[in-house]
Amino acid sequence: MKRLSVILIFLFTMIISGCGTNNYDAENKKQINVTNDMVERQPTPTDVYYSLERYNLIRRTYWVNGMREKAINLPCEVVKPLGYILLFTESGQIVGNFVVDGKVSSLRSYLTPDSEYYEGYGCNTQVCSHNYWLADVDGAYGDNSDGIFFFTPDGKYLEWNGIYLFSDIPFEIDTLLTKGE
Repeated sequence: MKRLSVILIFLFTMIISGCGTNNYDAENKKQINVTNDMVERQPTPTDVYYSLERYNLIRRTYWVNGMREKAINLPCEVVKPLGYILLFTESGQIVGNFVVDGKVSSLRSYLTPDSEYYEGYGCNTQVCSHNYWLADVDGAYGDNSDGIFFFTPDGKYLEWNGIYLFSDIPFEIDTLLTKGE
């Protein structure tokens, strides 16, 4: 009888503890299926043959490493759009406005990975214990600060780590200043 009681308690415990897990797993599987359906209906474009993000990163690499002439004359295989950006202080004052040649890029974008492996991908104890950090294209290690960078049509380079508004529509600064007062 004791053995039957122990088995019943064990089964009862398994059923109770398993209910939450099975429900959670079922919900996760449903969401994965929904996502897979969306990806199938709207696949990632495979016909993008040129990246303005990589172009900006290459251009910035030349610029910040003293090769400004090479950065200015770097050819681009696509027509770069013009954009417009407003830079703000925390209190909302406009610090500057610029025309952007191409696009605004993150200072945290990189041309190369920062290590050979990432957690969870092919990660066994031997691989993870021998993960080698890779230098960036300028030979340095580490992270860039948060923020953005961009180039102006006349070849100027700007970095910003504050609030900004970017659009392909020119901003009317006088109107914005009047509304902000």
